[in-house]
Amino acid sequence: MNRKTSRLILLIHCLICLTFLTLSLPGIVNAASERRTALVIGNSVYSSSPLKNPANDAADMATNLQRLGFSVTLKMNASHQEMEDAIRDFGDQLKKGGVGLFFYAGHGVQISGRNYLIPVGARINRDTDVKFQAVDTEIVLAEMGNAGNNLNIVILDACRDNPFVRSFRTGSRGLAIISDAPRGTLITYSTSPGKVAADGSGRNSPYTESLIRHMNTTGLPIEEVFKEVRRDLGRKTGGRQVPWELSSLEGQFYFSPGKQSSPVISSATDKLSVEQRQIEAERDRIRKERELFEQQEALEEEKRILEEKKKRLVMGGQSSIPSAKEIKRDGRFIAYDNGTVLDTSTSLMWATADNGYDINWQNAKNYCDNYRVGGYTDWRMPTQGELAGLYDPSKSRRGVCDQRYEIHVATKLIDITCFGSWASETRGADAANFFFNGGERGWYRQTIYYRVLPVRNAK
Repeated sequence: MNRKTSRLILLIHCLICLTFLTLSLPGIVNAASERRTALVIGNSVYSSSPLKNPANDAADMATNLQRLGFSVTLKMNASHQEMEDAIRDFGDQLKKGGVGLFFYAGHGVQISGRNYLIPVGARINRDTDVKFQAVDTEIVLAEMGNAGNNLNIVILDACRDNPFVRSFRTGSRGLAIISDAPRGTLITYSTSPGKVAADGSGRNSPYTESLIRHMNTTGLPIEEVFKEVRRDLGRKTGGRQVPWELSSLEGQFYFSPGKQSSPVISSATDKLSVEQRQIEAERDRIRKERELFEQQEALEEEKRILEEKKKRLVMGGQSSIPSAKEIKRDGRFIAYDNGTVLDTSTSLMWATADNGYDINWQNAKNYCDNYRVGGYTDWRMPTQGELAGLYDPSKSRRGVCDQRYEIHVATKLIDITCFGSWASETRGADAANFFFNGGERGWYRQTIYYRVLPVRNAK
């Protein structure tokens, strides 16, 4: 075999190997070559509750995305029509294929579990105006679904507080979970559903500032980018703001894929990265299982101790419910030394305070069902009407969760720490709640977060 023939055979062999690697690792090859399209919107100059950072966030995000190879359309302080036109044009661009990214910074509200982005110039005087004056995020997802492109990213830094809450029949905070999105979509919120994010005191919001920094980390997969952002926000806010993602991604995506010297090196690097993520995922699973097991053990131990106490009381000829002494009165309300408050007008016995943190409806029900203060075992969730019986617009105090809202409770003996409280009634996937800042009754998805105040019928 002569030298020329040997070189030809070697060349053919290399081409076959390269083709195999290209077919088996499409995510890596396409990461740097696939078309990238982005629509970035930042709204700041609202006539009511203007925001400092969204326009800066949008401008800086657009610049960064262009540096990362995206073709970017930037809209700042956009009207309703400008936003809808830009979203439709964005959808048309996505039909050409590749990766789509939608970024929004500004005011956003949720109504009946749907999220709406507030344009500049929107005239919203009541919650029924939102459907016609704001832009439903479902429009963005519909355009992505119709385009049928490979991968889409939706970034919503729109969880700042609802500026219209005082004029709404029902008070809502933050954004709701988007449960129906096209396959191959990642949706990320600047904080967890139902929570409020900080606008920020610097040029950018804390979320966007962290996101831009980590997007530029070479070789960092998209899921790891948002994990790093979540760690940043957790440290900066003491756990008060926790970014949230929902993902149906199937392949790998890198904002900054970096340069590989050859496909072989790329393959080895990707394989190692996948193995590392699998190890981390397994560690997380084991940790969560261990924490759950420890919680179950602690609960079983608590139940065992309670049962033993009851048996000792019964054997001693005493009532299983300890006697309580009156310690304070406030009109019709009587506080006892066992941590309960009796409403003499309704014969309802209340806990002296709500649970003190936001939880979903099912966890709120579990909290009440397992509440054992005073030695009573028949605590439950209150109805909307029972909560309304505690509302008194002539009395006010500042809520612990948000100093901007006044809370109107008939007695100081019961500590309502936030304006929204779950009630026991349900309607499909929704559950009832009551708002002590305005006396309204509302219905919200059971998956969002409010607080709860246990109650029982006094005998």
